[in-house]
This record gives sequence, C-alpha cells and structure tokens, in this order.
Amino acid sequence: MLTNDELHRLGVHSRSGIRQPGLLARIGAAAIGAVVLAGAFMVSVVMLALVAAVGLAGGLYLWWRTRELRKQLRERMRNQPPPEGRIIEGEVIRDSEPGRRY
Repeated sequence: MLTNDELHRLGVHSRSGIRQPGLLARIGAAAIGAVVLAGAFMVSVVMLALVAAVGLAGGLYLWWRTRELRKQLRERMRNQPPPEGRIIEGEVIRDSEPGRRY
C-alpha cells in the first residue's frame, strides 16, 4: 500500500484513487458549462420566436380567410327585419321572504 506522500507525488489526492482535477481543468469545465448554458438559452429564445411567428402567421391566415364570412354576416344582420313582438331588456330584483333561503 502506498503512503500519503507517494500518492501525492503520483497526483492522487484521496485514498479512493481518483485524481482531483487541477485548476486548469476546473476553469475549462466552468467555461464549457457557461458556453453550453448560453447556447441552450439562445436556442430557447430562437424557438420562442419561431413559435410566436408561427402563431401570428396562423392567426393572420385565419383572419384573412374568414373576412368574407364576416362581411356576409354583417350584411345579413343589417338586412334582417327586426324580430316581431316586444323585447324588454332589464334586470329583475326580487325581495326575499323573511326566513326563506334561496
């Protein structure tokens, strides 16, 4: 079995035998992580823009395709005779009887 001094000389800093990464490796890992994180953020921003553009294009297409139908409905409502009979619009307010729950 190797002593602590021999393990340290070999670059092993723990009894498990796993080499601890050096400062340069840690800096490199942090830089790679930052690049991956920034790339994922940029991809999400582009995907959000694409979804918004497709949704807007779909809404505009639907609006454009239904414009003739909306025009026909407006004309039909304009040319339609008023309904027969008496139409009363309003609200009903009723007093409740004492002791009775509605």
